[in-house]
Amino acid sequence: VLFGDLAGNEFEVVVRDADRPDNAADVAAELRANAEEGDGTSDAVAVPNVFGQQRFGSKRPITHRVGLDVLGGDWEGAAVRYVCAASDREPERTRRARERVAERRDWAAARETLPGHLRYERAIAGRLAEGADDPADYRAAIERLPSNLQQMFVNAAQSYAFNRICSERMRRGLPFGGPVVGDVVCFAGDDGLPDPDRTQVVDEGRLETVARHCDRGRAFVTAPLVGTDTEFGAGEPEDIARGVLEDLGLEPADFDLPGEFGSTGTRRAIRVATDLQLEGDPLTLSFSLPKGSYATTLAREFLKVDPDRLA
Repeated sequence: VLFGDLAGNEFEVVVRDADRPDNAADVAAELRANAEEGDGTSDAVAVPNVFGQQRFGSKRPITHRVGLDVLGGDWEGAAVRYVCAASDREPERTRRARERVAERRDWAAARETLPGHLRYERAIAGRLAEGADDPADYRAAIERLPSNLQQMFVNAAQSYAFNRICSERMRRGLPFGGPVVGDVVCFAGDDGLPDPDRTQVVDEGRLETVARHCDRGRAFVTAPLVGTDTEFGAGEPEDIARGVLEDLGLEPADFDLPGEFGSTGTRRAIRVATDLQLEGDPLTLSFSLPKGSYATTLAREFLKVDPDRLA
């Protein structure tokens, strides 16, 4: 089995001491109606295909913020945020160490102040102890991190923008299971999953045909994971995506960065559907999801808790 071969994951989520377990059947019926756009009698459910909280950091959700700093060219902000931003979910000793470093900005002393398990933060501090006079020093410090973590910063920023786009689409009452004029859809690959390399902008003349493809699982409405080559579509979907980027202070050209930080972008289906089995005593949710989709997005529909608690 090679990297990228994964088709998906199966989940069994057990909810113990649920406050209102009888409500699960009603929630499932609503999600089945979303999938069928009918009476909700099948086993299939559908939810927005947003990224789960763990994408942004389970204990310290700052990964996307560091990515936004990087994309904005604020290398000092990115390095300082990664080292110094504390979270209430961290041990008190760790929080105090981060706060002390933030106050003093003594990078040589920071290596001794920061706990040993914060090896990435200590690596950044070590590089800044050699010099922290201009943005190049802070960028060099960030580049001391493993390449996959460098990529994760920008990936998390893309994911955050994607989630914001989905939220705005929902706020406006636009469908997730079918297209509107201006949407960019992608078609199913040989494995039946969305193929982001096979896309089409939906115009008025093709709307009904593409809608039928979506109903049959042959096409999927998408939103951008923004990069230099992003196709925004047209009409209201384009307005939503560009509005989110403007609010975040981003534009596609910001992703034209060398090394691990650059991205041409891709697209992601905005809805994910799966068969769901419910059992009681204790409440148990059994389902599978394609690679890249998050069990927490489905579990949250039932648990109705702060996303941080599901991370």
